[in-house]
Amino acid sequence: MKEKIKGLLIKYKEFVLYALFGVLTTIANAGAFLLMSEILGEEYAAVNNTVAWFVGVAVAFVTNKIWVFESKSKKVLTVVKEALEFTLARLLSYVFETVGLVVAIDLFSCDTKWGQLGIKLVLSIVVVIMNYVSSKLIIFRKKNKKKEDK
Repeated sequence: MKEKIKGLLIKYKEFVLYALFGVLTTIANAGAFLLMSEILGEEYAAVNNTVAWFVGVAVAFVTNKIWVFESKSKKVLTVVKEALEFTLARLLSYVFETVGLVVAIDLFSCDTKWGQLGIKLVLSIVVVIMNYVSSKLIIFRKKNKKKEDK
């Protein structure tokens, strides 16, 4: 049984790491959202989400580049390109999440930070899937990285 689990972990290492670091990113994002809600108030959900987004993107880029997709590129231009692509992809998911958050808060007449956080966490599941696909298929494609760093 242990061997079977070990084999599955090795086979799905990238996805397992993505999920684990996704949890870390979500915790950092949600923590920043709650902190900003305390500082600015619940009525500034979009602003609070923007600050949380910047924190999440920073955590996600570092963990995805180094541990998940194991991008070995150290050339400044390559790292900048990865960072820009990563940020642009995350910007699309940010717009999706923010619009979804505002619409859902209005739709459900949710005016508490805990209710808003619940809505945000549901939207985060969709965002995680969107972000994995963009990172895997576009930003950290392995076939292009070998050519770029030679």
